[in-house]
Amino acid sequence: MSAVSRHLLSALCIAPCVLATHARADDQMLLMLSGDEQMVSLATGSPQPVSKAPAVATVITADDIKASGATELSEVLETVPGLHVSRSGNQFLPIYSIRGIFTRYNPEVLVMINGIPITNAFAGDRGRLNGTYPLEHVARIEVIRGPGSALYGAEAVSGVINIITKTAKEIDGTETGLRAGSFQTYDGWIQHGGKWGEVDVAAYLRLGHTDGFGGTIAADAQTRLDRNTGTHASNAPGQINTGYDAIDSRLDFSLDNWRLRAGYLGRPNAQTGTGVADALDPQAKGDGRYTNLDLTWHDAKFTENWDVAVQASYFDIAEPVTPVHLYPAGSSLPRALPGGVGSSIGMIGQPQHWERQHHLNLSARYGGIARHKLQFGAGYNLYDVYRVAAAKNYTNGAGNVPVCLNLSCSVVEATPANGLLFLTPHSRRSLYAYLQDEWFLAPDWYLTAGLRHDHYSDFGDTTNPRVALVWDTAYNLTSKIMFGRAFRAPSFIEQYNINNPAALGNPDLEPETVSTTELAFAWHARPDLKTGLSLFRYQMQDVIRFIANANGAAGNTAQNAGDQRGSGLELEFSWDALAQLRLSGNYAYQRSIDETSNQDAGLAPHQHIYLRGDWRLAPGWLLSGQVNRVADRRRQAGDDRPPIADYTTTDLTLRTGQLHRDVEVAFSVRNIFDVDAREPTADSSAIYIPHDLPLPGRTLYAELRIHL
Repeated sequence: MSAVSRHLLSALCIAPCVLATHARADDQMLLMLSGDEQMVSLATGSPQPVSKAPAVATVITADDIKASGATELSEVLETVPGLHVSRSGNQFLPIYSIRGIFTRYNPEVLVMINGIPITNAFAGDRGRLNGTYPLEHVARIEVIRGPGSALYGAEAVSGVINIITKTAKEIDGTETGLRAGSFQTYDGWIQHGGKWGEVDVAAYLRLGHTDGFGGTIAADAQTRLDRNTGTHASNAPGQINTGYDAIDSRLDFSLDNWRLRAGYLGRPNAQTGTGVADALDPQAKGDGRYTNLDLTWHDAKFTENWDVAVQASYFDIAEPVTPVHLYPAGSSLPRALPGGVGSSIGMIGQPQHWERQHHLNLSARYGGIARHKLQFGAGYNLYDVYRVAAAKNYTNGAGNVPVCLNLSCSVVEATPANGLLFLTPHSRRSLYAYLQDEWFLAPDWYLTAGLRHDHYSDFGDTTNPRVALVWDTAYNLTSKIMFGRAFRAPSFIEQYNINNPAALGNPDLEPETVSTTELAFAWHARPDLKTGLSLFRYQMQDVIRFIANANGAAGNTAQNAGDQRGSGLELEFSWDALAQLRLSGNYAYQRSIDETSNQDAGLAPHQHIYLRGDWRLAPGWLLSGQVNRVADRRRQAGDDRPPIADYTTTDLTLRTGQLHRDVEVAFSVRNIFDVDAREPTADSSAIYIPHDLPLPGRTLYAELRIHL
C-alpha cells in the first residue's frame, strides 16, 4: 500500500473538488449543487445520502451535465472518480474502465436506464452500434464503483451505471433545442412534460447527425497484409469512420401507482470505426435499433409496513449491417496462397443478429421490525437471440487460412445447411431471488447485508453476497467498510460462436467472478469544504479469454483462463471557494496485475486527474472549465510497442440565459489546445492498429434552448 500512500499524498496537493453555491435560489444559470447532499438509490434500492450509502457512489445531475458542456454519456462518465472512458476500434464503442478492469466488449459494467439493464446478451456489451446516448432528457446519472450483483445480478462486476430520465414534473412545460458543431454535427430536440387529463406525460424526441471527427489511422490490418503479399489495397493512411445518424425518443406516462415507459434509440448509417476486422472500411454501415417498453406498479403504502412493486419490461435489439469489407478490394483474401484464388472485391462478410429480452421483477420492502429495513426480490429473465443472418464470400481453408467460396469469389447467403452461419439462434433463461437487511444496529452504526441467488438455464447457479458497515464517526465524518462478490455471465459469442476459428465459443464456460473489499471516508471538513476518500482491493477469477487451441490445432476458443487482482484509491474534494466560484475535481490511482503473466494488466490509466471550475461571471452567466489528465498507462504483456503517451485535455463552456427570457445559449470548446490524445488498442487490434486510436481534436459547439 506504500505506492498508494505516496499517490494519496500527491493527490492532496493537486486535486480540488466540488461544492455548492451561495447564490440566490432563483438564479438557475449558476447550475451548481445546493448545500443539500445528493441522494442515491442505486446502493440499496431506496434513496440515501451519498455519504451514508453502503457503496462508493457518484451522482451527476442535469445541472452538472449542462455546466460541463457534455453532449453524450461518455463525456459525463469521464468525470467520475476511478472511471475512464476508453475506446474500441470496432464501431469506436466506449469502454467504461472502472478501477483498472478493461476488456474489449466491456461486459463487466452494468448499464441501466431507469433501473432496467440494457446489456446485449449476444456480445455482453450495450450493442455493437450503440456507442452514444444523448443527455437532454437525462435527469440524473447514478454510478457505484464496485460490485453490485447482490442487488442487480449479472454484469455488475466493476460498477453499475443507472441513467434516470426526466419525468413530467422535471420538464414542466416544453423545451426545444438545437446544437451545431464541428465535423458536420447537428442535433435538434423537443421535450415536453405536463398533464393529459389525470395522467402525467413526459415525451422526448431528438434527431441528429455527425460525419465523425475523422482522426487519422496511419496503418491498419490490410497494411500488414500488403507488406506480406505485395498488394496495395489498404485504405490507410485514412480516417477512422465514426459518423452516424441518430433518432432518439422516449415516452413516460404515470397515473397513481402505475407508470408506463417506452423508448427507442436508432443509429442508422453507423460507421464501423477501424473496420470489423481492423481494416478501414468507409462504405460499411450499420442500422442499430434498440426498443424498450416497461410497465411498473408501485405502492409505497401497500400495507402499514409493506412497500411493494411489480415491473415487467421488454427490450428488443436489431443490428443489421450492410455488406462489410473485412479486407478491401485488391486484398489477396487475405494472403496469397500457392494455387489460391485472389480476390478482386475483397473479403466480404455481413454478420447480423436480432435479440429480444423479457424481464419480470417483484420487489418488496418491510419495515415492521424495529431498527431493520428488509428488502425482498425475485424475478425472471429471458434472453433470446432469435435470428442470426450472415452473407460472405470466403471460408476457412487448410490451416484456417481464408479462401474464396467459389471461383468468382461472389457472396453466398449463410444457412445452417451450408454451414456458414457464425452462430445459431439461442436463448437463455434465469430465475433469481435476493434478500437485503439494513440494520440500525447501534446509534451511528448501520449494517447492510444482502444475498442474491441466480439460476441460469445454460451454465447453472451463482450466489453473491454483500456486507457494508457504515459508522457516523463524528458529526462531520462517516466511515465505511464494505465487501461484495459479483459475477458476469458469458456472452452468446463466448458460448456459441461457430465457423470462426479466431473466436470459437465454449458452452461449458463458467461466469467470471470478482470479490472486492472497500474502505471509504466522507469528511465534511468545513461548511465550504467536503472531502471523500475510498480505497479498494479486488480479486477477479475465471476471466473469460479466447485462448489458442491445444495440440497444434488452429484457432482460439473461449476459456475461463484468467485471474486478475488490483488495488487503488479515489480521492474527491468539494470547495466553495467564493460565492461566485465552485471548484471541483478528483484523483484516482490503481494498479492491476494479470496473474497469468504476473505483469501489469495494462491499458487502463494508473493515474487519472479531473479538475473543474464553475464561475458565475455575472447574474445569468456561467463559465465552466475542466481539465482531464490520463496518465501512466501500460501495454499488455507481450506488447512491445512504445509506451502509451499521457494526455491532458482542456474544455471550456459559456452558458447564459440573460439574452432573452426563456432562452439559453451555450458555446463550448472541447480539447481547446488540440492535443493529440489516443486510446490504446488491445488484443489483435494491437497488431493491426499499431499507432493506437485517435480521439477528437479541437471541437466547437453552439447550443440554443428555448423554454416554452
